Amino acid sequence: MTVKRISFVVPVYNEEENLHEFHKRLGKVMEALPYDYDLIFVDDGSSDSSHLILAELAEKDEHVQVYFLSRNYGHQLALTCGLDNACGDAVITMDGDLQHPPELVPELLKLWEDGFQIVQTVRTATEDASFFKNITSKAYYKIINSMSKVEITPGGSDFRLMDKVAVEAFRHYRERARFIRGLVNTLGFKVATFEFTAPPRFAGHSKYNLRKMLHFALDGITSFSNLPLRWAFYIGIVFGLMSFLVILHVLYVKYVADDAVPGWATMTASVLFLGGIQLVGIGILGEYIGRIFEEVKQRPLYIVGRHLGKR
Repeated sequence: MTVKRISFVVPVYNEEENLHEFHKRLGKVMEALPYDYDLIFVDDGSSDSSHLILAELAEKDEHVQVYFLSRNYGHQLALTCGLDNACGDAVITMDGDLQHPPELVPELLKLWEDGFQIVQTVRTATEDASFFKNITSKAYYKIINSMSKVEITPGGSDFRLMDKVAVEAFRHYRERARFIRGLVNTLGFKVATFEFTAPPRFAGHSKYNLRKMLHFALDGITSFSNLPLRWAFYIGIVFGLMSFLVILHVLYVKYVADDAVPGWATMTASVLFLGGIQLVGIGILGEYIGRIFEEVKQRPLYIVGRHLGKR
């Protein structure tokens, strides 16, 4: 009987304090399971000693492969690199900071063996998450789901299992502005969800600062909805009508009431208000046009500078 192989994809960016512990705990879990496995680390241009630790793990453990990207491309493209190179019967993506506990892997594999082709984990809570992050996360999922035709799972994470058939389908998606949680939801297939509480990071701190989180959130909205463009159009119609009413008022005062006075206040307020609305519309258009510009160049999503591993 052929032993099934499980591929793990782990993006790494400055995780020197977590890598040994992650490798040890995942290895311990897999030793107790009847599967062969390979562990694919994707170093996303780390500036600490992560690359040295990964090279050491690849030399000592035949299960480990490492793809060193030529520079920092971002978490979603690092995940994409791993998925492009995974060859297991099932692929599990997870972060290396141990907020995606390796001890939950058997539960995901059980659901896969039960016939589910995608097993999506859902965080019910994150033990060290701030009140602000919890509130903004919930609000974001409500906003994006109200705008998108694709349902994005609230609390969903990049800790998931995908059958090789689903991975093959995912590889057809090559857009640069990647929101993988949404892309996976467009695939279809038989999906199960598994809830868990994310523990605190084992060491270090999150690499997602406010700027990166906002950029990630904007990618999610613009990748799955054109509603902001429609909003800009509707807002333009509403305030265009309002400006027409202002013009009628000005004509009435000047030619009917004959009570015209220097209308600098009205004029200034109108110009500033309508100018602001125009800038909002132009900004929304700019976001979409910028994404079109990036796509039409057809540059590679990432470049692998070096690969280590025996498989």
